[in-house]
Amino acid sequence: MASKVRVYGKAQNRTALGIVNAYLVMYPHATKADLEKAFPLKLQDHGTWSSLFRTPEEYKRNAQNQDLWFGEPDELLKLQDGTKLVFLKLWPKDKFENIVNHAKLYDIEVVSFEAGEKGVKGGYRLEYLNGYVPPKPEEKKSKSWLWMLLAALLLLLLILLLLMKGCNKPETQVVEKVVEVEKVVVVHDTLYIQQIEEIEKDFNAAEFVQGKADLSDGAKFVLHDLAKVMQKNPELRLRMEGHTSAEGDYGFNMRLSEARAQAAVQFLVEHEGIDAARLEAVGKGSTELKNTADPKAPENRRTEFIVLE
Repeated sequence: MASKVRVYGKAQNRTALGIVNAYLVMYPHATKADLEKAFPLKLQDHGTWSSLFRTPEEYKRNAQNQDLWFGEPDELLKLQDGTKLVFLKLWPKDKFENIVNHAKLYDIEVVSFEAGEKGVKGGYRLEYLNGYVPPKPEEKKSKSWLWMLLAALLLLLLILLLLMKGCNKPETQVVEKVVEVEKVVVVHDTLYIQQIEEIEKDFNAAEFVQGKADLSDGAKFVLHDLAKVMQKNPELRLRMEGHTSAEGDYGFNMRLSEARAQAAVQFLVEHEGIDAARLEAVGKGSTELKNTADPKAPENRRTEFIVLE
């Protein structure tokens, strides 16, 4: 997969900090648990710590080790939910190579960095590649629109109460309240439908190796984002549909396509904690080709998902 973000750094440890910040740019809804899953402790291979990330409170309680962490205000990792974290500063050459190689899993590449100057704080900058545009966090914007809508509802309710008092028609209040509440539901649905459409576009582009049902790293990253949407929308149910190209035996292709769909369901259940009752897996074989002009084309080997009503 082509790189999406490039990190330019000055000093190894500052470049490592830049890698983590690049991940947060690409996944703005990430939590501390997501960061620990994306950058596990094994990258540093140190038995003393339980995580590469600490809260400022944990950082302050360990005064003797504060020099080993990025704890200055301008160095803190800021998550969208308001959480602030400090990141491990200790990255010698061999550990630094671990995190640089690991960053490639997330389409993050690191150019040759400049060595830090003694007594001068290093730094980093990010560059977006291949037309990549980072997602914009929408949660705060969504909340502001919701507050505006609620304020409008309260104003409308006040007007209705005044009208009801003048014309003695209490049924008007009930009808208007139902209509306005439905608008809130529509705003909520629109938000997650837009997220689903964007994720679906990326996921449906993930191809399988011929004759295999193993998920690619790209498909796993997209499924991780899909799980976030499902966790925020517990009423959402999906059907995974596996597809193959027209090569090989019909019966084998049907079994293979079902295995591909099951692989996606299994990942969501076992790795992301999604309730299996909200998921279905169906094998389509080669009955619904994406490229009908070339039945053996690699883009026909895929898994797609459909939102169930």
